[in-house]
Amino acid sequence: MRKKIVAGNWKMNKTFTEAEDLLFGIADELQQGRPEDVEIVVFPPAIFLELANDVATENGFFAGLQNISEHESGAYTGELSAAMVASAGGSHVILGHSERRTYFGETDALIAKKIDQALKHNLTPVYCCGEVLQEREDNRHFDVVEKQVSEALFHLSEDDFAKVVIAYEPVWAIGTGRTASPEQAQEMHAFIRKVLAGKFGDAAASTAILYGGSCNAANAKELFANADVDGGLIGGASLKAVDFVTIIRSF
Repeated sequence: MRKKIVAGNWKMNKTFTEAEDLLFGIADELQQGRPEDVEIVVFPPAIFLELANDVATENGFFAGLQNISEHESGAYTGELSAAMVASAGGSHVILGHSERRTYFGETDALIAKKIDQALKHNLTPVYCCGEVLQEREDNRHFDVVEKQVSEALFHLSEDDFAKVVIAYEPVWAIGTGRTASPEQAQEMHAFIRKVLAGKFGDAAASTAILYGGSCNAANAKELFANADVDGGLIGGASLKAVDFVTIIRSF
């Protein structure tokens, strides 16, 4: 049976005090009721990881980071290694997010190295893939996503692949308020699972594939009702405790 996962990507938001308030707000909301079979992960800015891990551990959820270096260690000023994240209690890491691709020039080859580092240090990679608007309008969205998935993941063994979570994020829907329809989301998620099955066989059936792209408290239930949508990687809506927990309760 596949995991159901709701993850919150805070991006570059919140001061320390605001982060503390949000974490305890999430914890308080969860105490009012939560589905026991949903894995919950928050991805705050790196400087808040220790705080997030402390609150998460006490309240039955997880904390991770939004990025790691492809290097094990060394003279890479400003970078954070997978070993550092794991030693601070982090459990997951987002890799391949479209903002990293767009603003920092990350390629699938680079992301593949980061995935290897994450797995080496027992972090769960949440690998992001998705097309831009022009690629969808040109009917190239399936080809784009298949290339992203194959180039970043197909070097893995079946055992390592089984530790990866996928997040499909149509770039045209991230932070725009525009959301893929439930039918569009299901179509792409089913396609991704088919691509994965062609390489990894039965393991693909157990892979959690999350939807990201303006998923919010109002549309999560309809999105999560699809057979191949196993949860969400939530952006803006994860910055409000009530909204985030409402999404968690949408299963």
